[in-house]
Amino acid sequence: MSDTPRFGAAGLSDSFAAGGYKSPRDIAAYHAGFGLTAFEVQCGRGVRMPHDKAAVLGAQCAQVNIALSVHAPYYISMSSLEEDKRLHSVDYLLQSCALVKALGGRRVIFHAGSCGKQSREAALEKALDTMRRAVEAVDEAGYGDCILCPETMGKVNQLGTLDEVLALCGVDSRITPCIDFGHLYARTHGGITGREDYAAILDRMAEVLGDDRAVHFHAHFSRIEYTAGGEKCHLTFADTQFGPPHQPLMQLLKERQLAPHHHLRVGRHPGRGRPHPAPCLRAGLTGSEGTLSARRPCRSARILQKTTVSRGFLTKIPLKSGRRACNCKPFRVKYITGMLYPTLSHMEELKYDLCRRVPQRRYF
Repeated sequence: MSDTPRFGAAGLSDSFAAGGYKSPRDIAAYHAGFGLTAFEVQCGRGVRMPHDKAAVLGAQCAQVNIALSVHAPYYISMSSLEEDKRLHSVDYLLQSCALVKALGGRRVIFHAGSCGKQSREAALEKALDTMRRAVEAVDEAGYGDCILCPETMGKVNQLGTLDEVLALCGVDSRITPCIDFGHLYARTHGGITGREDYAAILDRMAEVLGDDRAVHFHAHFSRIEYTAGGEKCHLTFADTQFGPPHQPLMQLLKERQLAPHHHLRVGRHPGRGRPHPAPCLRAGLTGSEGTLSARRPCRSARILQKTTVSRGFLTKIPLKSGRRACNCKPFRVKYITGMLYPTLSHMEELKYDLCRRVPQRRYF
């Protein structure tokens, strides 16, 4: 495994479409243009990419030294009280492994689930049992070279503290942690503020794992707004009210010669045409200066984004009122005139019709 860290994006930023790119065939050229060396294919709503297209994408990315990984569906619940859901979670991991093999990658990132109405200890026991079953199923299916990566989570009720993730990694020596530093910041209500906090995380990994996984771990990074319950939403680097700061982490990775696969989770709504954020992290590691121009969406766009989800479709709608127009256009655009700040009750009336007519834009 390479001793050079990899930097890339988890999913496509808005600048992908703004730059005239339209299909998966453009992913390799787009990310190589930023000097990135990793890309995490997002399958949060299901593993739908055909394997023939995955093979083409994998070949193109291999030519420009971009390592591919897959984020498994969000509805995996390894700690569910219902055994059927836990068994389905194993199936979703198998589907993700099949895809990452077709892409020519190895890493599958996943969320372990939530505690629900049980104690954290009981939830972790169920997750450990499901993890063992998953490892057995992966080996039986012929995907033994795939690397399963449980992710640290941002909401307090979710199963995904650092120690819980490391416990899941103890099931098998191939299981590698996915450390989402933004999630850990959010679930600890701003508990990561500087070098000492990052050092404690890296030290704990090295202490528990004691092998190469503490060097070549998987990582996510983004600024995250949080509430009492933990994570609220992902932000861009331009949003400085919330953390965590990235520079101390980059300095530690360089000093300790760690080589993670580091993926930046772009904000939910960074604004079309903004530069790709991942090079900013890479610049921090190399010691050069990186800049990022992006802004948070207007309040009306955030309200609409949160209130137009129905039947598996997501519609994000900017508004204009008179001469003032919102320039946040992340997906297909539909304007509602005359209302800058609609009420939630009004959106409930419009939600079903809008979501039927403007489905989520999918690249795969």
